[in-house]
Amino acid sequence: MSATSELRFPEGFVWGAATAAYQIEGAVHDDGRGPSIWDTFSRTPGKVFQGHTGDVACDHYHRYADDVALMAELGLGAYRFSVAWPRIQPDGTGPINPRGLDFYDRLTDALLDQGVDPIVTLYHWDLPQALQDRGGWTNRDTAEHLADYAVAVHRRLGDRVRTWTTLNEPWCSAYLGYGNGVHAPGEREAGAAFAAVHHLLLGHGLAARALRAAGAPTLGITLNPADVQPADPASAADVAAARLVDGLHNRIFLDPLTGAGYPDDVLAHLGRLVEPTFIRDGDEKLIAAPIDLLGVNYYAPTYVAGRPDAAGGGGAYPGTEGVVEFLPPTGPLTDMGWMIEATGLTRLLERIARDYPGLPMLITENGGAFPDKPGADGPDGLGQVMDTDRIAYLDGHLRAAHQAIARGVDLRGYLVWSLLDNFEWAEGYRKRFGIVHVDYLTQRRTPKSSARWYQEVISRNGL
Repeated sequence: MSATSELRFPEGFVWGAATAAYQIEGAVHDDGRGPSIWDTFSRTPGKVFQGHTGDVACDHYHRYADDVALMAELGLGAYRFSVAWPRIQPDGTGPINPRGLDFYDRLTDALLDQGVDPIVTLYHWDLPQALQDRGGWTNRDTAEHLADYAVAVHRRLGDRVRTWTTLNEPWCSAYLGYGNGVHAPGEREAGAAFAAVHHLLLGHGLAARALRAAGAPTLGITLNPADVQPADPASAADVAAARLVDGLHNRIFLDPLTGAGYPDDVLAHLGRLVEPTFIRDGDEKLIAAPIDLLGVNYYAPTYVAGRPDAAGGGGAYPGTEGVVEFLPPTGPLTDMGWMIEATGLTRLLERIARDYPGLPMLITENGGAFPDKPGADGPDGLGQVMDTDRIAYLDGHLRAAHQAIARGVDLRGYLVWSLLDNFEWAEGYRKRFGIVHVDYLTQRRTPKSSARWYQEVISRNGL
């Protein structure tokens, strides 16, 4: 850490880490858990790198106590985890599986015993397969089932968990799951993607209202809003392309969530591709259930240009063919091939604060995948995995977050992605985001240099 740098975050700023159930828990057949769409997808040849699955992952289901002790050692003030819907309702509806809730009961108590505040995400992509068999997020009933499931989890954990978020990155669930098929359930159809967007938002609204009625004190949703920039701000075509992508990625979620309804230009674009019969009178009012917190996941900016011969974004951005060129990333890249541009985080936070005022934010995910390899202890004694690239990435983004705060953004905290190396969805186990290295053969945890660096940041409340 630079001796010349003295940046302090506001008193009470939350420092933590985040994970997701399917990526770390393993134990997919234990204690009555039912199959999820990711169990099915990862077992489908060609969908996940080398046929990797989340069957074991980080075995967090059995090793959670040690993992919580590690969180306390690092000084984390908060831990964002997701609940696996198939553990609670193996078929997605009907009877509650008490053994599934027992695990999260134990995890919550362990966190609180160590002084770590639990932040619950109810849905991080692992839809029960039984619901997918009935249409998944293209089926309106799934939204109502999400609300029922949310109430069941709150009934068990609500006396100890203060912060509840309904969904993680519905953009990914809808467009990557139903639009271009690179995520579960692997469908590729624009109409299905847009129906999924709407039903995910409707599910959020119904769940948020049910949780509020049950007494949940702090409610939110986590999005992965994009910092969309025109390649040439002086080009009308590039600016129009950025506006279209911003509508499909950001405003289609943020506007209805904050009570403005779906943007007219987005509805017009959608109507050219599908007949939106899935949007019913009164839905937008339900979606706009008041929230207390917006979770923001940020990794990289998006640069676009307007081109009549552009390939577009495919199923991830339906209808952008012949209109939008997505520019390849430049400069230093992460192991995912993502552009590293911390200033994009400042721009994004300021934009949200400007366009959606009065909405407190929490960075619920930020981090980078790098090709970490265990080695001998470094000369600074910080650990066996010297991930200096990750430290530089995190340092830059924390400075960007601090700059946003200095400019008036109401940012309440920062959760690094991820606590552990884990199952990285379609990339399997070949991409490592963790500040803690996991040997998948032995399940040994080794804090990386970045973990010790982050520990120091937390202790100083700054850089």
